[in-house]
Amino acid sequence: MERGAVEAARRWLADQGVRQVRDGWVCDEEPDVLLTANQVAHSWAGDVFAEDLDAADQLRLAFGLLDLLDEYWVACEIRYADDSAEGPLPTDVLWDGYRRRLEAERDAEAVAYSLWVDWFEDHTTSATAFAEVLGNDIEHVVAERSEALLRRAGRVLECSGPVRWSVKDPAYRTAMRLPALHPALFRGLRASYHDVHGDLEPAAALALLDQLDLPTNTQHLAELRHVLTAGHKNHYRSPGAWAEATRPCS
Repeated sequence: MERGAVEAARRWLADQGVRQVRDGWVCDEEPDVLLTANQVAHSWAGDVFAEDLDAADQLRLAFGLLDLLDEYWVACEIRYADDSAEGPLPTDVLWDGYRRRLEAERDAEAVAYSLWVDWFEDHTTSATAFAEVLGNDIEHVVAERSEALLRRAGRVLECSGPVRWSVKDPAYRTAMRLPALHPALFRGLRASYHDVHGDLEPAAALALLDQLDLPTNTQHLAELRHVLTAGHKNHYRSPGAWAEATRPCS
């Protein structure tokens, strides 16, 4: 959480007549109605991009609001703004904002979910998004091995299922050099198979899977190896393959 950005967002909400109380949020218009953070996000987050600020400062304010409310809808409004007639948003501020939050110690569920469904599932943005949050500096991540960089790498790998295999394969192979990332790589490979929009090449994915240093009792390891060995690319293209892999041998 970036304290300065959070306080700026808190002041901005106060200017809108919205303030935090012990059990939630209230607005001046209906002070007896308790609001959730999600309700505040849905009602006010989009207004950030109508403020009389340059796009970079609007975006910084939106990220502060995301830190403050910890609600996916704020990230959704960021994506809408980037795709709007006034967009795109400044790429340096946009992706620096994502990287910082993916590196933070605090839970990054809203940010990771946004990355997955808003940027990675859209093949017009997934290659750029993946490059910005991991692909461009994976060599640095593996070389430096700081806790913050490993957090970011792990979170990106786990939600990278929808990214085209040709885009993520080089980063996957580089991440393979660092055993600390093997569990996240496994979850990335599993998501690449199971996600509705997941993408992988079975032979290449199997070669990576076989190099992972994982406990032999890792859940779904045997099933994933089975479907990849059989040449299946995606659960939804071969819906019976996973069930077959889990069926006890007679």
